[in-house]
Amino acid sequence: MNEPLIQHHWAALAAPRVAPALATSTVLILGRIWNANGAEHSTGNAALMIVLAAGAATAGALAAAGRGGGDGTVAATAFAASGGLALAGVAGYSDGWSLPVLLWALATAVAYGLAARHWRIDRRDTLAHIRQTTVRREEHGHIERVEALRAGAQIESARAGAAYAEQLALALIHREALPGYDPTALARAGLPALTQSASMKEH
Repeated sequence: MNEPLIQHHWAALAAPRVAPALATSTVLILGRIWNANGAEHSTGNAALMIVLAAGAATAGALAAAGRGGGDGTVAATAFAASGGLALAGVAGYSDGWSLPVLLWALATAVAYGLAARHWRIDRRDTLAHIRQTTVRREEHGHIERVEALRAGAQIESARAGAAYAEQLALALIHREALPGYDPTALARAGLPALTQSASMKEH
């Protein structure tokens, strides 16, 4: 029953690792398909890809400079699109495999370099979250232990008080049962004595 969960967990971990290579390989394959369908040495198609790649790079530069909200994700997406368009243009225009494969390897290396930076940031944030959660759990556990000890001490104190009251009551009962017990004689001698109402309450 745990095997599907393990496989799903493995797939979730492996997917981000292969995504950069899968993306650049897909662009290379589509570019070569486009090459086989008439894009080879086509100046118009090459110019179109150059314009699109330059536009995407400009958008990425503007986003990185802080315009349009300055979102880093937008800048990274724009630069990735620019690189992909450039790779597709070269793969479609070239008549051989050498230059497209060289650009594919370069694009894949750059993609993994950028992805590794994000992976390190995500891992650092995850570890920080785990540490904070652990600290909070330990603090809550410490508070619970202190409260448990305090409640236990109160219970023991109440039990001790109840036991003392019971022993005192028994002692008073046994004292009154002694032969020759005279509370007035105790009072004359200056010794403490309970009132009649207190004695009745103890009974």
